[in-house]
Amino acid sequence: MIHVAVQTQDFSVAEAYTQLCEGKPDVGAAVFFVGLVRDRNLGDDVSQLELEHYPGMTEKSIEAFAHKAHERWPLIDIHIIHRVGKLAVQDQIVFVGVTSEHREAAFAACDFLMDYLKSQAPFWKKERHRLENGKWQERWIDQAEKDTRALQRWHNPVDESGV
Repeated sequence: MIHVAVQTQDFSVAEAYTQLCEGKPDVGAAVFFVGLVRDRNLGDDVSQLELEHYPGMTEKSIEAFAHKAHERWPLIDIHIIHRVGKLAVQDQIVFVGVTSEHREAAFAACDFLMDYLKSQAPFWKKERHRLENGKWQERWIDQAEKDTRALQRWHNPVDESGV
């Protein structure tokens, strides 16, 4: 089962984890990642991160990639929650949770999905910074080269466990 939500409101990690695992006795491994807004990027202090997207298109793109993960590894469930809108430092941005019978598949699939979200998912990010003179500056953030390389490693994995 694949569940994808793109939303402005915050989410509960405990509730997301419960939805991922509750009532599923075949789950032997649950792996999840929670991303937060950090206070520095590219050497600057960050006070706010704003994420934009095209509703409908973004969810379909994420679901399509989640299906690739489901085809590649023996997964039980995938839950992805991604926030959009204006976020403050330490706000939660993303939850990616994966369940499987065994940990290897769950770890690999969660890592694979995060690499996709960081490099290919159709989100546009703008950071707000306070300059030394006290004024504010905003800038759009390009995809990082390290994130692109991270996704490329999945094209030629050593084996199907992703390790």
